[in-house]
Amino acid sequence: MPIFRDTPYAAFLFDMDGTLLDSGAAVERVWRRWCARHGIDADALIAVCHGVRGEDTVRRFATPGMDVAAEAAWLNAAELEDVDGVVAIDGIHALIATLAPTDWAIVTSAPRNLAQVRLHAIGLPLPEVFVTAEDVSEGKPDPQGFRLAAQRLGVAPEDCLVFEDSPAGVAAGRAAGAAVAIVGPRVAAEEGTYAITDYR
Repeated sequence: MPIFRDTPYAAFLFDMDGTLLDSGAAVERVWRRWCARHGIDADALIAVCHGVRGEDTVRRFATPGMDVAAEAAWLNAAELEDVDGVVAIDGIHALIATLAPTDWAIVTSAPRNLAQVRLHAIGLPLPEVFVTAEDVSEGKPDPQGFRLAAQRLGVAPEDCLVFEDSPAGVAAGRAAGAAVAIVGPRVAAEEGTYAITDYR
């Protein structure tokens, strides 16, 4: 049973981007290219895209007649080719090394192939329980992903600690009934059970 700040939890449920690794520069580069192709306000999109499935962001900003699935596929292909500057959050390798396979899961809004590429880029192993964009019908802030991960681990979501960095992800973790550790500056500390900058 993993322990965080002297409190035991049934499992740790990690978001990926912004939580296990920093892919912000790559994400922003690709989204800005996409926005330029379609005449969309990149700053407005980037302000709300973190932690949300790419397809859901495309749908939110789609211009009339846009093929959402095709555009999401273009974005995914572009992100697969751009891992420049993707780095691990300090201390995450040491933390993961202390966890048994049944102690943790990843719940990400990224497609599976992109998540695998980014985790490989930072040398982090794939967990046995790995929930990606394809595994849910509703993305964050819906709690479906965290509930599914807890179910696959055989634990109650209310007994888990979620690590998240985005407003959508924090909302999803809280809606699942889990404790939430906020990683980084995107969400106010008081929105979570804990607030950390990294895992050192």
